[in-house]
Amino acid sequence: MSDILVRAKGLRREFGNGSPVVAIAEATFEIHEGDRIALVGPSGSGKTSLLHLLAGLDRPSAGVIEWPALGGAGDLRPGPVSIAFQGPSLLPPLTVLENVALPVLLAGGAEANATAAAQALIDELGLSEVASKLPEEVSGGQAQRAGVARALMGRPRLILADEPTGQLDRGSAAELITMMFRHVEAAGAALVIATHDTSVAERMPQRWTITERKLQTGAPCTF
Repeated sequence: MSDILVRAKGLRREFGNGSPVVAIAEATFEIHEGDRIALVGPSGSGKTSLLHLLAGLDRPSAGVIEWPALGGAGDLRPGPVSIAFQGPSLLPPLTVLENVALPVLLAGGAEANATAAAQALIDELGLSEVASKLPEEVSGGQAQRAGVARALMGRPRLILADEPTGQLDRGSAAELITMMFRHVEAAGAALVIATHDTSVAERMPQRWTITERKLQTGAPCTF
């Protein structure tokens, strides 16, 4: 039986006071080690809000979320949970290489080991020529791939990705997802990808759909 990495019951997230905006109306689910989940739904449906709850970056307005095999919310990052954000997320003062190496350094890893592992991922993603550049000096697609590389550092047990192929062409997107699968498999991790790209979602064994702010889980991914 695989470990339960995340368990949630009656999860709800609202923003604002008085007449709050509901981002997630109800979500009950489990994520197990080795799961491959596509999180789909229209823009503004709550996909990003759910990823932030999974990562422990945000707290629910109601309901319960816990990480049975990973520890408490304060133990998740850097370490067992990583996230590749949809928007710009590289730290401006750091080079691409330094940004990718950062999770291992923050977790107390040796600088030489972190740099070597980061360089290997950068090379694998075809970013070698921009490794020494600052985020403002690279394209949106290059920054997006660097963000994914950073999320893969340190062999996390749960990897979350918010539209990781949004700025890539179809061929580059397919290569990136294949690379992510390879690293996730090697680490025995779970992977959750929020995506509008059907070519990405149809490669995932499970599809979770957010409709009218409610999460539906458990259905095979079919299009």
